[in-house]
Amino acid sequence: MGIRYIHTMVRVKDLDKSIAFYELLGLKERRRSENEKGRFTLVFLCPPEQDDGTADVELTYNWDGDEGLPSDSRHFGHLAYTVPDIYEMCQHLMDNGVTINRPPRDGNMAFVRSPDNVSIELLQQGDPKPPQEPWASMENTGHW
Repeated sequence: MGIRYIHTMVRVKDLDKSIAFYELLGLKERRRSENEKGRFTLVFLCPPEQDDGTADVELTYNWDGDEGLPSDSRHFGHLAYTVPDIYEMCQHLMDNGVTINRPPRDGNMAFVRSPDNVSIELLQQGDPKPPQEPWASMENTGHW
């Protein structure tokens, strides 16, 4: 199906300390995104030899804090993969008994969980697909 690994996301309590730690490991900041509306910062780090986005760690920092960290196990967020056709992939997963926790209502993003409860983000390769049923009106199930 053309699936491609893109990153692993971890939530962090102190962005500067976390960046310093990953830099000690030899990673470098590849890109950063500040989201005023969502009140969070995303920092993508990678090994210097892999600055093409194939081995990123995404640090997610919530501006208003995340007091449960690190004890509530929310520090590990999700694995993320791009897929050639998000609707086809979600249908394939549903046909095989996988619950779509966050349907691809926007034609771009969905979340599912592994049998071990690991959250997996699926992103449409390239531009989002036009919204279509049954996805456009499908409600969330559980959490991701």
